[in-house]
Amino acid sequence: MSGEWQTQSAESWKVTLPCTKAESDMLAAAEPELEVDPPAVLMTSEPDPTRPDDWQLDIYLGEKPSTALLEAIVGLVPSAQGTAPKVERVEDADWVTVSQRFLEPIRAGRFYVHTAAHAEAIPADAVAFHIEAGRAFGTGHHETTAGCLEALDSLALEGRTFENIIDVGTGSGLLAFAARALWPNATVTASDIDPVSIDVTTENMAANAIPADAIALVAADGVDDPRLRTRGPYDLIIANILAAPLIELAPDLIATLRQNGTIVLAGLLASQAPDVLTAYVSQGMAPSSRIDNGDWSILTLVQAS
Repeated sequence: MSGEWQTQSAESWKVTLPCTKAESDMLAAAEPELEVDPPAVLMTSEPDPTRPDDWQLDIYLGEKPSTALLEAIVGLVPSAQGTAPKVERVEDADWVTVSQRFLEPIRAGRFYVHTAAHAEAIPADAVAFHIEAGRAFGTGHHETTAGCLEALDSLALEGRTFENIIDVGTGSGLLAFAARALWPNATVTASDIDPVSIDVTTENMAANAIPADAIALVAADGVDDPRLRTRGPYDLIIANILAAPLIELAPDLIATLRQNGTIVLAGLLASQAPDVLTAYVSQGMAPSSRIDNGDWSILTLVQAS
C-alpha cells in the first residue's frame, strides 16, 4: 500500500486489474509511486481463496486517470498485459485507513501487533505494539516484517545482547520498537529514505508511549549520512528493504558494523536469497540463520571470525 490520501480530494476513482500473488507481494514490499497528486493508494486482495494465485490490484486516485496513467498502472502487473483495466468513480474516503481498518493482529515471536480495533484482546504474555493504518510500510502484516520480528526474538532467546542498533528503512518504526523492547539498554537509531516514514514513526512512538528521545530518527539514504556515521559503529543492523538495494548497500552496511556484529536482512524473495548472501559473504559475513516466511526470506548474518 502506498501514498497519503488527502480526504479533501474533490473526487475519487478506482482502477482495478487482476494480478498474481507474487506481484501482490512485490507491490507490498516495493510500494511503487505513481506521479499523481494526491498520491495514489494501492491495495491488493485475494477475491477467491479457492484460487490462491489469482489476486486483485485496486488503485485509488484523486482524479480521473489519463491514458498515460492507465498505461503506467498496467505496467505494474506484467501478468495483466493485454487486460483492459476497470475504471470507476467511487465514494470519497481516506483509502489508506480503509485499506487497513480490518487488519487482524499479528503474533510473531513474543510480539503482538494490532490496530485500535483489537486493543482489548492483547495476550498477557505478549509485547504489544499499536500500529494503526498509516502511510508507511511495516504494520507487521507483510511476511518480511513479521519474519524480522521472529528473527529478532530468536536472537534474544539465544542470549544475544546488543548495545548500538540501527533499523535501516524503518517504515512505521515497528522493528526499531521491537529491538528497543528486547534490548532496553541499547542505543537505537531508525532511518528511512522517505521523510514521511520518519513522521509516521514519530506518531507511532507517541501511540506506544515510547519517549521521544528513546529512538533517534534520521531521514537518510542508506547509511551514508554523517549523523548515522557519527552514531556508529553498530553491533546490530536491521535492514528490511529490497534485494537490489540490500546488495548495493552491502559495503556501506558492513563498513558501519562493529567487529563481530550482526545484520538482519529482509525484503527479499527466497529466490533472491543466494544473490544477497553472496554480496555479504564475499565481504566477510557468515550466515547464522534463515527464516522463510511465505515467498520471502529473512537472513541473519554475523561477521566471520
